Amino acid sequence: MISMTLSTSSDRLQKLLHKLSKEDGFTLIELMIVVAIIAIILMLALPVYADYAIRTKIVEALSVANAAKTAVSSTCQEDPTITALSVQNSGYNFDQPTKYIASVNLSGPCTVSVITIVTQNTGAAPSPTLTITGTLGEGNVTFVCASDGPNKHVPRTCRT
Repeated sequence: MISMTLSTSSDRLQKLLHKLSKEDGFTLIELMIVVAIIAIILMLALPVYADYAIRTKIVEALSVANAAKTAVSSTCQEDPTITALSVQNSGYNFDQPTKYIASVNLSGPCTVSVITIVTQNTGAAPSPTLTITGTLGEGNVTFVCASDGPNKHVPRTCRT
């Protein structure tokens, strides 16, 4: 009886050791399912990322426009009778295009000033033009942004 218990215990131990030493891995089907899931996630994420990358390039134009807005505000508050804003009377000059900004132009009278930012190489087709319109009020200029590009490519402040 004792020998039978020992042999049964040793058989169990051998089976357990055999089971532990057996190397299990992933099957080909499991690996293919993981690859398919990753492909679906990438397929959904890439267009969103592309739109985000375009939008960040266009946001650079708005940051450059802040200097133009400051120049327009100070110029129009000093002399609200100006009928045509320009580089000469505003003191703002954007003469060095950047990788994503082709030009920044000032126009219009102080009562309704216009800052036009032409973008380039943003990845959008065509690259949008931002138009910032300033309205002279009592002691300040209020700016509103608009764009000719699709809403998904322009910052929230410029969406129509």
